Amino acid sequence: MNAQVKIDQLLLRLTPILNREPLVMCQLDEAQLRALLKECLCIFREREGISALLPKDVAERASLPDEGGYRQITLQYSACLQVPGLTAIVVRELAEAGIQANVVSARCHEHLLVSEHDATQAMQILYGIGNRLQYS
Repeated sequence: MNAQVKIDQLLLRLTPILNREPLVMCQLDEAQLRALLKECLCIFREREGISALLPKDVAERASLPDEGGYRQITLQYSACLQVPGLTAIVVRELAEAGIQANVVSARCHEHLLVSEHDATQAMQILYGIGNRLQYS
């Protein structure tokens, strides 16, 4: 089976799931990270400091300044994610609609972070990918 056929089969079964909880990206120091570690969804250490993805209500309770509001879309595929180009197709479709998506690849799923105001449109586009393939 060639790669494009495999990608198309996976995209036909793509099931995006929108997490209803608003998320924010915050910069934390070491003490804040220790205090909030259990609440963090994702942590990345950069030269400029520690970035953490947190539920918005957690950041507000901790009085943390945040950078924008995000929604998480989990991509569920009915197979292994070891298919080169699969994520690129999804991100390209969103980009063509003017939607910025940050991708977090975890062990079991890939997650897209889109701005809160783009979440509904992003879901429509993701469902549209499989629909287009089904009827083409």
